[in-house]
Amino acid sequence: MNSKNEVTIEISNHKCSGCGLCLTVCPSETITIVNGKAKITGNSSLGCGHCMAICPESAIKVHAIHENSLTFNTFDLDKKWLPYGGADIENLAHIIASRRSCRNFKSKPVEKEIIEDLVKLGQLAPSGSNCQKWTFTCLTSREQIVQFAFAIGEFYKKLNRMAKNPFLRHGLRLFGKTDLNQYYENYYDKVNQAIYEMEHNDKDMLFHGAPACIVIASEPDASCPADDALLATQNILLSAHTMGIGTCLIGFAVKAIELDKKIQKTIRIPLDETVYSVIALGYPNEKYCYITGRKKAIERYY
Repeated sequence: MNSKNEVTIEISNHKCSGCGLCLTVCPSETITIVNGKAKITGNSSLGCGHCMAICPESAIKVHAIHENSLTFNTFDLDKKWLPYGGADIENLAHIIASRRSCRNFKSKPVEKEIIEDLVKLGQLAPSGSNCQKWTFTCLTSREQIVQFAFAIGEFYKKLNRMAKNPFLRHGLRLFGKTDLNQYYENYYDKVNQAIYEMEHNDKDMLFHGAPACIVIASEPDASCPADDALLATQNILLSAHTMGIGTCLIGFAVKAIELDKKIQKTIRIPLDETVYSVIALGYPNEKYCYITGRKKAIERYY
């Protein structure tokens, strides 16, 4: 990954035919044709690989791209580009519609090889200015998840004690701060019950007993950090379904970390990173019969 737009493109003068296709797709105008051959004339590059992907002579190498980024543990990937319209939309739509949030997991651990492949597939998502500032922190055992969940639970215990205080809630409302009151009305009872189940019945109401978890965050200075992280998240959710793995987004974990960043130190995420997505994953202990739709969305066409 090229964080400073450094030019890492190498062009083989021997292989280059001078067709100029690389110029047409380069977003940084890094390449021009000189004496019938493609040459590096710009001083910056996104490291996106467009020039490398379009070259019919395989004359271009982008060193910013990791050589193993398309090598997977559990399957072999065809390195030929799939053209526009070259896939089966019915199959893709079936995968999208079939993926559901899983809240019943088997205790069977998820193999590290599968988690590594899911992370690589997440990294194939687009990112703002191709900065790829995302980070992926993987918890691969129940013990790690229980420790993480405990830290999150302690946060919500403190928050519930505050929300239970009517003088504090209404006092904050006088100053236009309604978040605590809204939390009390919408989430207090649910969270209180989840804490009780965790402490008295050893029931995991947060991660639903998942044996693994991927936390997606972003390093500082990303141009679109939240967008990047959520695009990578969707890649992982859909890929996991096709690999036989159930997933569930844990929004309560993301919100807790947003309000108390010290929680992320529990799983060794640096404090200068921002967490945008927490994905619980594991082998599903549930089986559906049919796909279902969604609520009617507001659609506008101009």
